[in-house]
Amino acid sequence: MASLRFLLAAALVVAFVLEGSSPAQAQLSPSFYNSTCPNVANIIREVLQNAFLSDIRIGASLIRLHFHDCFVNGCDASILLDNTTTIVSEKFAAPNNNSARGFEVVDDMKAAVERACPGVVSCADILTIAAEQSVALSGGPSWTNLLGRRDSRTANRTLANENLPGPNNSLERLKDRFRNVGLNDNFDLVALSGAHTFGRAQCRTFSDRLFNFNSTGNPDPTLNTTLLQQLRQLCPQGGNGSVLTNLDVTTPDVFDNKYFFNLQIHKGLLQSDQELFSTPGADTAAIVNNFGRNQTAFFENFVTSMIRMGNLKPLTGNQGEIRLNCRRVNGNSNIATRSSSSEGDLVSSF
Repeated sequence: MASLRFLLAAALVVAFVLEGSSPAQAQLSPSFYNSTCPNVANIIREVLQNAFLSDIRIGASLIRLHFHDCFVNGCDASILLDNTTTIVSEKFAAPNNNSARGFEVVDDMKAAVERACPGVVSCADILTIAAEQSVALSGGPSWTNLLGRRDSRTANRTLANENLPGPNNSLERLKDRFRNVGLNDNFDLVALSGAHTFGRAQCRTFSDRLFNFNSTGNPDPTLNTTLLQQLRQLCPQGGNGSVLTNLDVTTPDVFDNKYFFNLQIHKGLLQSDQELFSTPGADTAAIVNNFGRNQTAFFENFVTSMIRMGNLKPLTGNQGEIRLNCRRVNGNSNIATRSSSSEGDLVSSF
């Protein structure tokens, strides 16, 4: 019954989005591949299920790729492009370098889809479907995606550096970055932040909270003191900044509402997370409280915000292309660098 409720809610959101959408967005449809690749979701799901067997973090990594894609010129799979002599890859933008991961799993998804439906399904839609299924397979809601995006022929590393939220952002900075891409700065911000209910982050993304918050020489006063001591042991001053720890200290691999409960007891890992609750006078605090006590409300709002984000500036019709290889534009095999130097979970704010 719960899954049916979320699917019905998603259908209403889809109808609302289509009614008020731009011409490009209006070309997206939940039935886009019904005749050309009807099993695309099942194909992607099978690859993802296999990936989960050896990498419990992969769901969080894939949804993050979708976020980081959509925040830079819309959801066009530009984040998947490698460096070439003509493309400056977004993989080397500060929020992604040595951080964004899951590219090989996307490659596997694309290869499986190409075997079944050659030249039909875009990499942008594969990311969109993979994000939804990553949530569903981790205990979260399912929803119906609008599909029909096409892939970009360019990347924009400069915009990736400018647009992507960071782990040390203030609430006002977070709000600005959401507004700048066309999302709202309250419910979308809080709901999408809830994706930090699973996944990991590197010590370097929050170590300033432990020792020298805002150059005060003291720890962040909003950080729970017990968690502070635990994190200081894991991430000592001058230690290895790439050590990983759970974003959600309660249920780290389950998609649920415990992330918001953690914020209420000052156990948000990243500054950008805790800011949602602890910033004085923040309108987001009431939303955190609501989601913390009502998982259904969180799930419903998360679905709405994911669909809204997934429809940011899509390429449709004759725009862009359907890449045959998600790492390169069609007809361009002049690869200078395959990908970022290592794949970890640095984690920008999203």
